[in-house]
Amino acid sequence: MAARPLLSFAALILLAGGIVLQFLVILSGGISGTPENQIYFLEASTDDSNGHNANCGAVVPALPFDPPRNFGTSTGVPDQFTGTHHYYYLSRFMFAFYLIALFFAAIALLTGLLALCSRLGGYLSGFNTFVALFFQTITAALMTAWTVQGRDAFKSNNQSARLGVKAYAFTWSAMACFLLSTVLFCMSGAHRKDSVYTKRSFFGRKGSTRSRGSFIDAESQRRVKDDYS
Repeated sequence: MAARPLLSFAALILLAGGIVLQFLVILSGGISGTPENQIYFLEASTDDSNGHNANCGAVVPALPFDPPRNFGTSTGVPDQFTGTHHYYYLSRFMFAFYLIALFFAAIALLTGLLALCSRLGGYLSGFNTFVALFFQTITAALMTAWTVQGRDAFKSNNQSARLGVKAYAFTWSAMACFLLSTVLFCMSGAHRKDSVYTKRSFFGRKGSTRSRGSFIDAESQRRVKDDYS
């Protein structure tokens, strides 16, 4: 089997895997059942927030991280969260970039079918996957920023907090899948069949040398005869 279909197929598998990981994280904000309820960005103890850690209501997709607004009170909330929109905008833009990355990844999955049979499809899919990789990288960086800062803020207020291992693993793994998929798609586009070159045979080239040598020898013999005649 040719190398291009193999490279494109491997890229499609990695790309599809990254999309599945994205969906698991995105849907965790709108589904409360298993296994989505085990995927979260940050978990913290808010026992001092007037009991607002209980009966919080239905899950809300793309809910920005802003504890005073989320809990409806500033009581028991670390001072780092009060009077600032820093965490709100970091988490808000993270969700937006997550959706943009998912969109381009889905487009790349469709164009990836063309990569199985054409170089143009490989380059086009590589470009779309690269755009998805770009936004997924920004997403992972923003997620890491606000969750780590938020965890440290809770701990500084003597409240237990921990990062969501699964959300971290899925987000960064999706980025890695897109990176490898981009490389494989570009390799697929760059791959071309071996060209056929016409080569001179060794014996043919040697024969032409003999003919030229014979001509020179005959010419020299003719000159010798003329000198002695």
